[in-house]
Amino acid sequence: MTTWQGWQHFATTPPSAPPAPGEGERSKEERLAYHSAFVTVRTPAITTLTTSVRTLMILGRHQQTTARPSLIVTGPAAAGKTTALLHVGRACHLAHTTQHPPPATTTHAPVPVACVLVPPGASAKALATEFARYLGIPVTARMAQAQITDGVCHTYNQAGVRVVMIDEIHRLNPRTTTGAETADLLKDLTERIAATFVYTGIDVTTTALFTGVRGAQLAARASLVECGAFPARLGKHEPFKELITGVEAALDLRAHRPGTLARHASYLHQRTAGRIGSLTRLIRQAAITSILDGTERITKTLLDAIRLDHLAEQHHRPRIPARNRPRTTPR
Repeated sequence: MTTWQGWQHFATTPPSAPPAPGEGERSKEERLAYHSAFVTVRTPAITTLTTSVRTLMILGRHQQTTARPSLIVTGPAAAGKTTALLHVGRACHLAHTTQHPPPATTTHAPVPVACVLVPPGASAKALATEFARYLGIPVTARMAQAQITDGVCHTYNQAGVRVVMIDEIHRLNPRTTTGAETADLLKDLTERIAATFVYTGIDVTTTALFTGVRGAQLAARASLVECGAFPARLGKHEPFKELITGVEAALDLRAHRPGTLARHASYLHQRTAGRIGSLTRLIRQAAITSILDGTERITKTLLDAIRLDHLAEQHHRPRIPARNRPRTTPR
């Protein structure tokens, strides 16, 4: 999705949806494909992010003298940051293209959203090249960074880009010379491209991005949206159990009983540490396994047999006190 053609295909392809009432039974292959793609469960973070992006777009629409206000989506790994960002980006794309359809005399579709991934150890020129690649702007090895940047700013403004989404922002380290130059490039782009910039990264506030002069500039211009783990209980509410209910309602299994997973909320919270990414992976993987083995239902026994991502497994694995650990005798 870090090219315009790829993003346009993603944004305009209807997302996966659970079977509608009265819809005929799907085939085995269709249901396997459905649980592979699955639905995006609307979370409080998505709601907050949607409102914040819409507000900041209006706030910065006519701002010309300084960088427009931006947004940072932060949180631990597997907390649903990128999923939330893509969901909001798709909504912005569809809303803009509906309100501003291209004239019948042109074949050029509007380009309201850009999606860029920060490459590992990105130099300023490498990041500028990623911006250029998204819209297919020609770049040669001999071109200077300033030339690429000029082309990017001109083309993005001409194309009418309104939202720029930058993922993996935690890869930038302004404490190094290369990282500092790249951070300065981002500041330059926010001042020259008439768009709202939305960044996402792992635990951004604990990285070097918020330190020093450059960090202070970013912190002064960016609002934060936290995508954290879901607590088991929050006052009278049970946010994680509500999340499980939403995920379970989207399953397409022939023999699964609704409410089965919600009854195992404590167990699932322990397995996944409340992370939506780990939870949806566990349930999707269990659903696919149940389709393949013909049981068509998810049980705790089946969930126990699923190996999750290493982060979740490390959290779930019980810690053995030092006094109970087996001793090894050196040879």
